[in-house]
Amino acid sequence: MRILIAGAGKVGKALTKELSSEGHDITLIDNSARILEDAMEKYDVIALEGNSASKTILEEANIKDMDVFIAATNADEVNLLSCLTAHVLNPDIHTIARIRDPEYVEQAYMMRGILSLSLVINPEKQAANEIARLLKYPGFLQRESFAKARVEIVELKVNKGSKLANVQLAKLPSVTRSQVLVCAVVRERETFMPDGDFVLKEGDRIFVTGHPQQLHDMLTHIGVINMPVNHVLVTGGGKITYYLAEELMKSGISISIIDNDMEKCEELAGKLPNATIIHGDVSDHSVLESEEIGGYDAFVSMTGMDELNIITSLYAHLSKVPQIITKLGRGESAEMVDNLPIGSIVCPKELCTMHIVRYVRAMQNKQGAALTIHRIADGHAEAIEFEVDEDTKYIGVPFKDVPTKKNVLIVSVGHGIHTEIPNGNSSFKKGDTVVVVTNSDTIIHQLNDIFEE
Repeated sequence: MRILIAGAGKVGKALTKELSSEGHDITLIDNSARILEDAMEKYDVIALEGNSASKTILEEANIKDMDVFIAATNADEVNLLSCLTAHVLNPDIHTIARIRDPEYVEQAYMMRGILSLSLVINPEKQAANEIARLLKYPGFLQRESFAKARVEIVELKVNKGSKLANVQLAKLPSVTRSQVLVCAVVRERETFMPDGDFVLKEGDRIFVTGHPQQLHDMLTHIGVINMPVNHVLVTGGGKITYYLAEELMKSGISISIIDNDMEKCEELAGKLPNATIIHGDVSDHSVLESEEIGGYDAFVSMTGMDELNIITSLYAHLSKVPQIITKLGRGESAEMVDNLPIGSIVCPKELCTMHIVRYVRAMQNKQGAALTIHRIADGHAEAIEFEVDEDTKYIGVPFKDVPTKKNVLIVSVGHGIHTEIPNGNSSFKKGDTVVVVTNSDTIIHQLNDIFEE
């Protein structure tokens, strides 16, 4: 498809990388010639310097020939005007706007029709929702839901002394006393799609599929304590923190927020009267000491500096905080900190990018398109959910007789309200939902793409 992206910041660059790698024709607009030159050196794209809200620039970018327009500049107002102008010039185009200001988000959703918006994306709200989900259901580093939350893929680490260390995957059910499936393993920055002979080792990060109750049973049987979170300490008073505080307080979870900007503290105190707002510089560990960080159930580091977030999360680990979440603005940093005890990592840029990529994929092939897509294993694998339709091959055929491509694993089959972790005798029928995991080198658009010809 022909896609026009406005804004070559973090999200714009990530989208350019993802969508160009999938074979789409990308045109990129930005005000900075230097940034555009860098993008052209790295990716096969057309670059155009200028203001994306300008009719002249959009016409120069051949907006009338575009299928999708993604407005991801740093200014919400520019994004909204750009999408509206693009739609006037090309009524058939799909427009996607990144809107970050809390004051605009509700209006943008309410006025989607008037503003001609196909999709509104708020990276900070997405990140806050992800963090809230991790805090409300602790025990895992990451968790992704499929089949209307009837099956999940969760991430956890095989720590020193874990009952999972040196366990062969074929023997996993007897150790965990639960029906779960390990679908991916990250070991020393290498990602494996394991079979039953694979043996887990200390330090492995594993991605496990199962029904939520089975997954929590697994935690219990391997000795991981799953305590509820009642009081959270957050560093950084940005937009994500605001959204997170609103979400947590709805669930009765109390939140304390530390920020070094007095004006921002006063603003948060006005907007969040039930939160505790603390003025202080978290780069000074005495501030965290004075707040008795070790007494909190969870710690979330969300300043605007990745390095500071990592350091404060390490301090939280030394203070024995039970649950730690670290926000990273640069997702590529995640692999560098793999072995650091900084808990769950949340990257707003990646959450936003994958949401848009899912939309584009669904547009590209509406018949048989993916219902849900999640990146796992540091982006080296994808978990994709499909619905079985009349065109799906091998309906009713036992999986042991189904020729799937290398590095593709069927990890869950949903039969109505029931889901199963499949074995060789399992099969699917029309109307079922199927979750498959594949490495990132294998692009899967439809369920039939997982089968060998």
